[in-house]
Amino acid sequence: MTITDVNTAFANEKTRQIDTARQRERAFQARIDRGEIRPLGGDRYEVLTGWDRGEVFTVSRNALGEIAAIIAQHGLDSRADGTIALYASSPAWHGLGQIIPGGTTDIDEVLTKGGLDFTVVTIPALYEWDGELREHPDQFHTVRQDTGAPLGVVGRRYAPIQNRQGFEFLQELVGRFDVVWESAGVIRGGRRVFISIRLPETVTVDADGINDQIVPYVAVMNDHSGNGQFQCVVTPWRPVCANTERFAVRDAVTRWAVRHTAGATDQIKEARRTLGLSVHYFEHFATEETALARTDLAVADFHQVIADLWPLDDDASDRTRTNHAARLSALDDAFRTETDRVGRTAYAAERAITGYLDHIAPRRPGKSMTEEIARATAALEGADDDMKTKAHKRLLLLTRA
Repeated sequence: MTITDVNTAFANEKTRQIDTARQRERAFQARIDRGEIRPLGGDRYEVLTGWDRGEVFTVSRNALGEIAAIIAQHGLDSRADGTIALYASSPAWHGLGQIIPGGTTDIDEVLTKGGLDFTVVTIPALYEWDGELREHPDQFHTVRQDTGAPLGVVGRRYAPIQNRQGFEFLQELVGRFDVVWESAGVIRGGRRVFISIRLPETVTVDADGINDQIVPYVAVMNDHSGNGQFQCVVTPWRPVCANTERFAVRDAVTRWAVRHTAGATDQIKEARRTLGLSVHYFEHFATEETALARTDLAVADFHQVIADLWPLDDDASDRTRTNHAARLSALDDAFRTETDRVGRTAYAAERAITGYLDHIAPRRPGKSMTEEIARATAALEGADDDMKTKAHKRLLLLTRA
């Protein structure tokens, strides 16, 4: 008969748990030391390498301060079967969503796997008065026809642009240029949806120097809440997990939008004109980014650019000064990271500023939104495009000094 010493067994098990926790911590710290991830504060980290480069995750810890779980902050909805409402052609975000390696050319498969295969209807807005329901003559609700979930309140002239109708104009490009659908997903219960394709030509920044390869994409966003438009954006980056970075190049047409009204579907054909300008856009983009990549930038010059973008008044409050110092520290960290990758240049400065705006800058979410969904929506809608344009123009001045 075997006799088990409960105290010894408990001690051995506790030792194994401690060793496992220590190994997890050492492995996590090793990733930081190797430059694969970097801390953003508050147990939030940014991925710097691989498929997930630029994405943000949170580390949850137990009562002892040990790593309990790594939570990907994708901001995407879940489908009825519990899977993430995302289609992607590559295993971004640790395999979340429905991955088809190499992608597909079938729009119906993309809509199904990305959770976009639903239609939107409008129903009269009702209100109760004196014990009876009455119909508001000028207000309607947009509703998902598959679930009955409310999406927004709209006016009489509003006409839903259905997901398939809005996105199928890209199918011609998919067939003509032998490209695939890259990503598609749902945000905020269907209020926002997005889809993207990769354009056939890869853009190279500073071919004789850093040789940074930029992949051009066309991203299309549809809004069913009544608070946004149907938008087509030509972008150097792919929107995956509700994150997208855009550089706004001077004088380049990169965005096209139409309101949800009768006849809007016919107007979407105009988006092809925007796509026709994409070649010119990326030629311009490569030229200007190469100029930035060949312009050395001292830390003091970087700080001056930051001061121009986010000026601090002499009579600023202590709280404002504290926030300003925190922003500068975060931007300095981002600049050091980009400097290690592409050199201490104006190009690294632009990448640092863009990364800060997309992944680090504080966001105030609405009542029904988490911070990450607010950040994702802002990125998709280009909330910081004006600031990125200003930064780009300011840094270009240094290339001509």
